[in-house]
Amino acid sequence: MTQPEKTSPARIPDPDIFLYDTLQRQKVRFEPTSPGRVGFYLCGPTVYSDAHLGHAKANVAFDVVRRTFEHFGYSVRFVSNITDVGHLQNDSDDGEDKLLARARLEQLEPMEVADKYFWSFSDDMRALNVKRPSINPRATGHVPEQIALIEELIARGHAYESAGSVYFDVRSWPEYGKLSGRRLDEQAEGTREAVREEKRDPRDFALWKRAESGHIMRWDSPWGTGFPGWHIECSAMSLKYLGEGFDIHGGGLDLQFPHHEAEIAQAEAAGHPFARYWMHNNMLTIGGEKMSKSKGNFTTIADILKRHDPAVVRFLLISSHYRSVTEMNEEAFAAAASGYARLTGTLQAIERALEEAPAGAADRQDEGLVAKIRTHVQAFEDAMRDDFNTPKAVAELFGLSSLMNTALNSGTVATAALEEGRRAFTELGGEVLGLFTQSETPNEDSAMLVETLMELVLQARQSYRLNKQYADADRLRDTLSSAGISIEDTKEGVRWKR
Repeated sequence: MTQPEKTSPARIPDPDIFLYDTLQRQKVRFEPTSPGRVGFYLCGPTVYSDAHLGHAKANVAFDVVRRTFEHFGYSVRFVSNITDVGHLQNDSDDGEDKLLARARLEQLEPMEVADKYFWSFSDDMRALNVKRPSINPRATGHVPEQIALIEELIARGHAYESAGSVYFDVRSWPEYGKLSGRRLDEQAEGTREAVREEKRDPRDFALWKRAESGHIMRWDSPWGTGFPGWHIECSAMSLKYLGEGFDIHGGGLDLQFPHHEAEIAQAEAAGHPFARYWMHNNMLTIGGEKMSKSKGNFTTIADILKRHDPAVVRFLLISSHYRSVTEMNEEAFAAAASGYARLTGTLQAIERALEEAPAGAADRQDEGLVAKIRTHVQAFEDAMRDDFNTPKAVAELFGLSSLMNTALNSGTVATAALEEGRRAFTELGGEVLGLFTQSETPNEDSAMLVETLMELVLQARQSYRLNKQYADADRLRDTLSSAGISIEDTKEGVRWKR
């Protein structure tokens, strides 16, 4: 078994991180199974179509959770699965496999569909600066583990074979429903499922499905040729790579029932202690309505990235708490773009001030400013310890931005204070929130090129003004503004910033 990823630099893990546990229905202090390590499982996508904004919310939210644990010194093994078989079109035990339906539509092999949309999803996540999982297992690559778990459930009397399929007997497991709070007797019996005579109870769910004639994706099993159900894959793969009683299981609120409920029942009924903490991100709305194809507001990540900077999309997603609904409309994107530009502008101003620091600045100290910076850092970390409160953390970044801008505008700032400010921005906004990437901190060659080009542009603008070609000067200024660059005329000369 591979070892968990190691963080660098090493530090003593922070003991006071609190998270909201869906299972306990309250905020609790996180206590890892193994000191200094976090085992985290996130339900990944069913790769039959382009990823949508709901995928963006979940993956960005739990990417921030992962980064926060790493910031506080934990070594995190982050496992996120790929569903490439067994997820039926109506999310239950009826209908056609989603990959098979798409394969027929696109006239491709099912694995071509799976690979096509897996790489598309990966491209979307890379654009949103979501870190790669430590392990990214596929359901089709773990059929033996799923069969073995099903056999354990049958042996313990919690599952039964019927007409070549295998179902979990929900009546045999009284704790079924403990995550969602749904009592078994209160769960509606679906009319379509009620006519399936092979089930003992219409609420029983499939662990293994018999492959009908013409079903392309099929494997041999003790019960005949078939394919695994949707829920069993996550139980099998999380236990394989994280072990019994692993730390955290995450996913969207829409997966709480029946998917996560089934995962718990499958694992624990087979005698395997399962996830100790459950975290669920809330949904997003567009124009005040939940995103859905029927309402015509369904949006893929690829579509939204054609219209908005990926960093702005990420900034908007983390500006609301992961357990809150996120509203995504053009006004929200405009506000996010403005806020993100303000933060990156401050970071670039600090970088520029460090490059232009006069002789002697490195010898000066500004303990007062450094102390104020550290106050914002402490408040940011306190917010992230408190159930990963990104809105409060972002507010502290804005407070830090105002502090640094005031100091920069007042005159020369001590190098030590500038470095402290830069470190705060890059560690908190960059490493923890994942907002600032290499593109926001250009290397020396690209920075020199930008400086040279801007010098030429400002000379042209000054020439326009001297020749009273004010319309041309204004047009040049507006062009720069549309590119995210602002110009300010001061007593000391013209200044510009992104």
